[in-house]
Amino acid sequence: MCLGVSSQAMLWKTLQTEPSTKFLHVHPVVNHVLWWVSVALMVVVSITYLLKIVFYFEAVRREFHHPVRVNFFFAPWIACLFLVKGLPHPVWEIHHAVWYVLMAPILCLDLKIYGQWMSSGERRLSKVANPSNHLAVVGNFVGALLGARMGLRELPIFFFAVGLAHYGVLFVTLYQRLPTNVQLPKELHPVFFLFVAAPSVASMAWTRISGEFNNGAKLLYFVSLFLYVSLVVRVNLFRGFRFSLAWWAYTFPMTSVALATVLYASEVDNVLTRSLAVGLSGIAVVTVTGVLATTMYHAFVRKDLFPNDVSIAITRRRPKFSKILAHLRSSGSDVKELVLSIPNFSSNSKQGAYSDDAGSNSRMSSSVGESPVAH
Repeated sequence: MCLGVSSQAMLWKTLQTEPSTKFLHVHPVVNHVLWWVSVALMVVVSITYLLKIVFYFEAVRREFHHPVRVNFFFAPWIACLFLVKGLPHPVWEIHHAVWYVLMAPILCLDLKIYGQWMSSGERRLSKVANPSNHLAVVGNFVGALLGARMGLRELPIFFFAVGLAHYGVLFVTLYQRLPTNVQLPKELHPVFFLFVAAPSVASMAWTRISGEFNNGAKLLYFVSLFLYVSLVVRVNLFRGFRFSLAWWAYTFPMTSVALATVLYASEVDNVLTRSLAVGLSGIAVVTVTGVLATTMYHAFVRKDLFPNDVSIAITRRRPKFSKILAHLRSSGSDVKELVLSIPNFSSNSKQGAYSDDAGSNSRMSSSVGESPVAH
């Protein structure tokens, strides 16, 4: 959600400032409103997750060891980079220390995640590759984009190089879909749109690094545009499942393609490129508005925003908190059987590196009935 809304603030600022969209006469107040909404949303989500860390640390630990959810640990820092980039005032007024602070966690996560992809047994890329891994790459490109915009030189090129190298490996791995991979659950199909995000943001980053939308930026942009169209025409891949927060995966990639198209239209200025920039920007705005309205409806009217978020993963590592262990000891025999069967469950899960929350919950429910361990 933070990525989708903060990238919208960045989009409207770009529509206001770029020569190719000057004819739209976008008022600066739109960027101001969206930016403050993004900040408010970021604060609310951050406080909520901090409370989750305090009161449900075991769930957070399991998320960090989950092959899909671990990639979303990059999201807060990417959203903050977008907030700085979409700031209503000129970005060069921001001190360079802000960029270093935001990129330090991304570098630490890069060392952790990329190291696992390369050398870890059950967590190597050929085992856990899924479209959400693109978030682990996009952070490097967004950091390079903002760093180059702030006047930095060497470190933005460093992060761009690291992101580009791992994007190439990830792209080939996801296209191959090795037999060791398991297909994503249907509810997570919207994350396939993350295929579009990396090359589109990379094209913008290289534009800022090189100072112009040159052939290198065009190559990356055309790849993102082709992937965008190839996903849009595959209607059956994105229908037949109910609403979930995974739908927000549509918003950020669509906005990033629209942003890259606006920059491309400023370089290749004609009626076709302007029309494409306005059209893709309109689609991105409508998508974000629709998903936001649907989210509010499910959150406050139907109150079923988190239907599958009961359990997220089963790992070999036992819980470390004494209260959890005491609760397990005091539970019935069915709970004890679940604890003893965790290693067997983990060994069986080698055949499928990840599963959706609903599947995981149903397996636990079948073993323990109404046991509170599932919660």
